[in-house]
Amino acid sequence: MAVSIGKILDEQGLWASSPCRIDAGGTWDIKAMALPFARTSPTTVNIAIDLRTTVHIFPFDKGWLRIEAEGIGKPQVCPSDQPPLKGRFALIYAPLLHFGIDGARVVIKSEAPVKAALGGSSTALVALLKAISKCLRKAGRKALTGNQILVLAYHFEDAISGGNCGLQDHSAAVFGGVNQWIWHYQDPKTPFKRVRLLSPQGENRLSQHLLVAYTGSQHISSRINKKWINDFLAGRTRAGWLEVNKITHRLAERIRREDWNGAAACLREEMSIRKRITPEALTKNSSLLISEAEPLGCGARFAGAGAGGCVWALGEPEKIRSLQSRWAKRLKKMNGHLLDCAVEWKGVR
Repeated sequence: MAVSIGKILDEQGLWASSPCRIDAGGTWDIKAMALPFARTSPTTVNIAIDLRTTVHIFPFDKGWLRIEAEGIGKPQVCPSDQPPLKGRFALIYAPLLHFGIDGARVVIKSEAPVKAALGGSSTALVALLKAISKCLRKAGRKALTGNQILVLAYHFEDAISGGNCGLQDHSAAVFGGVNQWIWHYQDPKTPFKRVRLLSPQGENRLSQHLLVAYTGSQHISSRINKKWINDFLAGRTRAGWLEVNKITHRLAERIRREDWNGAAACLREEMSIRKRITPEALTKNSSLLISEAEPLGCGARFAGAGAGGCVWALGEPEKIRSLQSRWAKRLKKMNGHLLDCAVEWKGVR
């Protein structure tokens, strides 16, 4: 049954937003890796940050959809019943088509840089599904639960991208906060276990131990992830990935205990292995930033699949302040910048 936006919304429309994230242990949330090695408790740790992606839905001409996204080309208009499921807005059109949304203008804005490896496409998708859920409720239909939004977002992205997507970006966007995720796709009802690592007070304290920087270049994750999965399945990098998983479990425990020196050491350990098994994730800029963090006693790593985008660091506050000064000078030469952000305990809303 179609949902006519013009019949349920006034010109003010409605909106929803979800947070971006930084992460460690990423790629273990992809089932091609997680399923065969379920006995090792594949895990990812991520931290939602208060750079949010907002999706507005407004009424538009009946029978048509209009998509606008800052930093991603010109707006696009197409028939509501025949949107393209290839191209830059395919991930937005797919859920609109699924729920029969008609006569809608969708506007997407993000507080994070475009293609910054902070989970941007996933946060936009989660925010869109939350906005659609609000439309459904206004139309007298049942709203979507958080878990339904999470599972739908994952399946939409995995389907439209052709596979090799994981759940971690959508999970951070839906729930917010600082979490360890244990991935067990063998259970279709609950494909993950969420372990919240810090209280809201602990999450506020963690903000003083973090630094996030945009390196000045955009990233594209699909090609990178595909290579990593192929190398893992072929056995070329499997031992390294298994060690990364063990380190990520230790990182979660250090964060839970607020042992920031121990957590920084875990990031340095992970990066030493990543440099060997995923060298394509590091650019000249990200390598320079990481190399400045480690001698200060901080840990630093690329966000997401790397190859551009953002780098983040963790350490004691005085070390982070020293690193902030060094990164600021370095970033001026890179056309990058520090991101003003903190831990976000609120998920999609």
